Amino acid sequence: MKKLNLKVAVILLAGSCLFSSCIGSFSLFNKYAAWQRTMTNNKFVNAIVGFFLMPIVGSITMVVDWLVLNTIEFWSGDNPVASNIGKTQKVTGQDGRIYAVKTLKDGYKVTAPDGVVTLFTYNKAENSWSMTQNGQTREIFRFTEDGKSIRLDVNGQEREFALNEQGVMEAERVAMGFDLAQR
Repeated sequence: MKKLNLKVAVILLAGSCLFSSCIGSFSLFNKYAAWQRTMTNNKFVNAIVGFFLMPIVGSITMVVDWLVLNTIEFWSGDNPVASNIGKTQKVTGQDGRIYAVKTLKDGYKVTAPDGVVTLFTYNKAENSWSMTQNGQTREIFRFTEDGKSIRLDVNGQEREFALNEQGVMEAERVAMGFDLAQR
């Protein structure tokens, strides 16, 4: 009887591996690995401790990711460990001030040091990002149907930028005021 139960367990385990995707975000393992690299301020201590912890803790997190979390991610599209929804991080802006950035289900809520709140929202149906501030919402950009470029409004004119190095350079020229297409 025990051999039959063991055979069933092996078949179920093998089936779960075959019918799930082994390619996933491995969020639990990656969070553990990131913590292990930064557990102290001394990289040598981190490495030495890592030699002893990684075979045990690393293998456990890898197996849990592989068998459970990546399977959930494959079928639902979301990894429960990877989710940062509801978490707030402090981010230093280009102006040197500290902003509070809260992750929402469909975007981000950014609170400036002076209390001004800006929402950045992703619209899945439109495949676009919008910004809401002071009760006014405007679309920032929209991905094209093929996903290879984005469209955005630049000074009242809709422009398309490729999602590659050339597109980034073109967008930088436009942002800096060196737009050759408008001259």
